[in-house]
Amino acid sequence: MNYKYAVLGAGRQGIAAAYDLAKFGQAEEILLVDINPDLARIGAERVNKLIGKQIVTDVEVDISDTEEVSSVLEGVASFISAAHYSFNPLLTEIAIRIRSNMCDLGGETNIVREQMKKNEEAKAAGISIVPDCGMGPGMNISLATYAMSLLDKPREVSIWDGGLPQKPNNPPWNYLLTFNFDGLINEYEGHAYFLRDGQIVKVPCFDGFEELDFPSPLGRLEAAVTSGGLSTAPWTFEGQLDSLENKTLRYPGHWDQFKAFAQLGLFGQDPIKVGDAKIVPRDVFSTMIEPKITQPEIRDVGIIRVRCVGEKGGDKMEAIVELVDYYDEKTGFTAMQRLTGWHASIVAILAAQERIRRGVIPVELAVPGSVIVEEAARRGFSIQKRINPLK
Repeated sequence: MNYKYAVLGAGRQGIAAAYDLAKFGQAEEILLVDINPDLARIGAERVNKLIGKQIVTDVEVDISDTEEVSSVLEGVASFISAAHYSFNPLLTEIAIRIRSNMCDLGGETNIVREQMKKNEEAKAAGISIVPDCGMGPGMNISLATYAMSLLDKPREVSIWDGGLPQKPNNPPWNYLLTFNFDGLINEYEGHAYFLRDGQIVKVPCFDGFEELDFPSPLGRLEAAVTSGGLSTAPWTFEGQLDSLENKTLRYPGHWDQFKAFAQLGLFGQDPIKVGDAKIVPRDVFSTMIEPKITQPEIRDVGIIRVRCVGEKGGDKMEAIVELVDYYDEKTGFTAMQRLTGWHASIVAILAAQERIRRGVIPVELAVPGSVIVEEAARRGFSIQKRINPLK
């Protein structure tokens, strides 16, 4: 059976998702939708060239135009929202009305929890909606559920993930932007939700600093708390796990820099008076730093490591699951594009194939971790696992 798909947003992650749908999704047609017609056209041409056939059609649409979006999406088996997370509640309503499966790249846990309130409506419509797919949240949580499945009684789960340049060659920043700048800064603001002692707790961003060693050429990396990486998982696993935590990986020195920027108030979005003018601190910060951490071509690396401690066969054990992925020379997709866009496309494909239950389903429950690992292997991801005894 062949399926019709749509991807809303023709940026980096949307193009990668469209490619994966074309290659693995039994697609008869894919609509690549964006308000910028040139962006949609260039993205469609790129995917069609990579696939070797005309399967992606570019469509110019303003996503805020409910009637126009609904008309374009009519008859689509599954669509992916790679647009700004603020559009996802509206797109959830549209998905229910036109009875199309949906997943999105999320980015804001409170919005996801609002989407979850539409669970019964999605069930009645006979569709699956899975918010917060991507690398993190998304693939990191899927690998966590896989690690949990390797033990009889999982108790403690720790996740570390991040997207980095393969070489830290732009000092003093040692970082390159691999996705939307506002998305990055949103992760560095506020707090995260974790499980500790079986209870949901709020943990400030930049807390929990630690150093971890990874195989060469990565070496030693730094980790700290950022917001949103676990999505709804703390609520899902409350009462089942004693602890659940997620930290973001960076090269040494990054966290000291950005914590200082945050303490200066440079992430703020409320105007402040400077002389006779009013300015938004984040706008100034973005204007100054974004060119320093942006390059037209990014050869990056994506890392996810999960450690699950619990019991197996009556003994205390740990399960380690690790994924390291690099920029792909053949397709030109970054590791961030592959890990983000392809996780979403896997979910969209499984929803079209009716392999996800109906309703608004959190990413940690939508697809078993073992299925994600199996699908990831089909796409060339190398996922390592090991189970070790603990004293």
